[in-house]
Amino acid sequence: MMELFQEYDVEFVSSTEKFDTSTPMGRAMLNICIVFAQPERETIQKRVTDAYYSRCLKGFHMSGQAPYGFQLEPTTVEGIRTKMMEPDPAAADHVRLMFEMYAEPGTSFGDISRYFEENDIKVYGKSLFRPFLSQLLRNPVYAQADLELYEFFKSQGAAVVNDAADFAGTNGCYLYQGRDVKEDKDRSLKDQILVIAPHEGIVSSDTWLKCRKKLMANTTFQNGRKARNTWLAGKVKCGKCGYALKVTRNPSGYEYLRCNKRSDHKGCPGCGTLRKAEFEQFIFTAMGEKFRDFKHLRGGEEKANPKLTAYQVELAQVEAEIEKLLDTLTGANATLLAYANKKIEELDTRRQKITKAIADLSVETISQQQIDLLSGYLDDWENISFEDKRKATDGLISSIGATSEYVKIEWKI
Repeated sequence: MMELFQEYDVEFVSSTEKFDTSTPMGRAMLNICIVFAQPERETIQKRVTDAYYSRCLKGFHMSGQAPYGFQLEPTTVEGIRTKMMEPDPAAADHVRLMFEMYAEPGTSFGDISRYFEENDIKVYGKSLFRPFLSQLLRNPVYAQADLELYEFFKSQGAAVVNDAADFAGTNGCYLYQGRDVKEDKDRSLKDQILVIAPHEGIVSSDTWLKCRKKLMANTTFQNGRKARNTWLAGKVKCGKCGYALKVTRNPSGYEYLRCNKRSDHKGCPGCGTLRKAEFEQFIFTAMGEKFRDFKHLRGGEEKANPKLTAYQVELAQVEAEIEKLLDTLTGANATLLAYANKKIEELDTRRQKITKAIADLSVETISQQQIDLLSGYLDDWENISFEDKRKATDGLISSIGATSEYVKIEWKI
């Protein structure tokens, strides 16, 4: 933290200790404290990590929400109070259905999510989506762990804590991230920690293994791929449900924008027919008109935002008040210290609100340099790169809600 302060020439003054890094003695005192604080912090980190893995090896529930299909009930393990999972009857039936359907060779995530949507089966009150389903089917917390499951995890390089005799085909398992594991546990089980859990599993080992092996055989795609099909990616949403629109191509070669939610499980009536080329041209025309109107209203001059100026003046006043209070703390008695600290906290809260308001207004304020850049992009639209088109779109548009009947554009200017 002090290195960051030094990088930006920020001095640190403590209101309760005699630390003032603007003086040689203050810097010396602070450095002495830092020397002792650093190993203490690292020791605490090590203790927390050791405690975490100690609890893992005993099969304790490590906080957080219970997986879908279970609910948490208080229990005691080795004299220590913790929580144990109990099946939630309705949700557990849904989980069994997901596993049974996916265990069939020809069933995909899409088939299951469409079935749930068509039969109005909700998960946490929402539609079932593929990423959630993928995570759920990988979790051994549902499996009734037997010797086949034991051998499977052993063969994948997982660290199995319990003996083979403990895998009696009744209890579920906890899978914990290993200490030095770098790979994603969704793709690799190597060095993951498997422990028998105190609760009973709700899916047979055979069904769970069929699903897991099927998942391992699936083709994986790289996450975070860059947009390449349309420069509207990330901006254009379905006007009916709000989910993203993606580019699809029909056998004739025509490209359309289609609702992701409808593609997944027909949970949305869809946005209608939106041809990609025609829609992009429509948005480009709207961007050009909006930008011309903006420049006309602005008059070509960069004008100060009166609201922004008012906030900046108010921020300066608040900071000046804080500085005066800090100056009074030297040699102050306990009563004055308590009052000053309380007042500083109030002023600091106010300062944070003002700073946020300034940041929000600053985002809306486009500089002359940005205007010149956007103007260049729009004037040479056919020749600029795909990435420059995305930059121009991002500079002008917050989001687009679209159907074949209407288009709603939220502008940044």
